[in-house]
Amino acid sequence: MERNRRKVRSGKVISNKMDKTVVVEIKSLVKHPLYGRIVRRTTKFKAHDEFECGLGDTVEIMETRPISKDKRWRVSKIVEKAK
Repeated sequence: MERNRRKVRSGKVISNKMDKTVVVEIKSLVKHPLYGRIVRRTTKFKAHDEFECGLGDTVEIMETRPISKDKRWRVSKIVEKAK
């Protein structure tokens, strides 16, 4: 029996001012329920960061146990460094 897989998302670091925490912005396209038009949505996640990510880095975040009031994600890897 396999346990549930952790959710993995990738997005861009938009803030790294906190200690060992980054804010990751994830953009997604969703269909509007009534009008059927594709709408852009952005979601911000606070993620635990041991890698010292820079501003603008593209990172992959993974769901984890609650670390603080807002942190339920952690940076699993840096996909691309910002230029």
